[in-house]
Amino acid sequence: MKTGVLIVEDEELIREVIKDYFEDAGFEVTEAADGAEAIELAEEREFDLILLDIMLPKVDGFSVCRKIRKTKSVPIIMITARGEEDDKLMGYEFGADDYITKPFSPKVLLAKANALIKRVSGTICNDENVISLAGITVNQSSHTVRIDEEYVELTPKEYDLLLYLMNNKGKVMSRDTLLSKVWGYDYFGDLRTVDTHIKKLRAKMGDKAAHIKTIIKAGYKFEEAL
Repeated sequence: MKTGVLIVEDEELIREVIKDYFEDAGFEVTEAADGAEAIELAEEREFDLILLDIMLPKVDGFSVCRKIRKTKSVPIIMITARGEEDDKLMGYEFGADDYITKPFSPKVLLAKANALIKRVSGTICNDENVISLAGITVNQSSHTVRIDEEYVELTPKEYDLLLYLMNNKGKVMSRDTLLSKVWGYDYFGDLRTVDTHIKKLRAKMGDKAAHIKTIIKAGYKFEEAL
């Protein structure tokens, strides 16, 4: 079965270029020209990846991302023409997993997409398929997380972040290290990206959030015993 991608872009020429690259790479492509159409398609169908422009007619990309994140954990790469730091941070706050700034190389976008999908498939770590600590169980085969036997929906980056911290329990992980290991060695992002994702991850973990410790001026660590 082909990997399904939803391209949400109001500029037809850019949309067609992206479509051609992804179809040549074996993806099944669906297109949306505005935010309202994107929300409708995302609700009706399951996609493996969404490429989402920020500046869209009818409903902007931030609102689309927030709406989709209420019910789905599909990987989302946001496309921005501005590239301001605040735009990127806002995108992460609403649940985006990565971004790319216009003008961009379609080859780079395709590489980002493949890397993100690969991480979502559970290949970020090569340890045992299931890791369970302090009532938190991560199954890398099914890419699921259970907390006290209840399934918790995490975005791909939240999942990767939790898995990496758990696989390195007791070790302090700097923000630079987390950016490199979770977002990729070639990712040039703001360190606040890590803080934003930690905050959102903790919010979904309930009482178990206390296991992710903030180490002042150093980073974060997963502590099994409280």
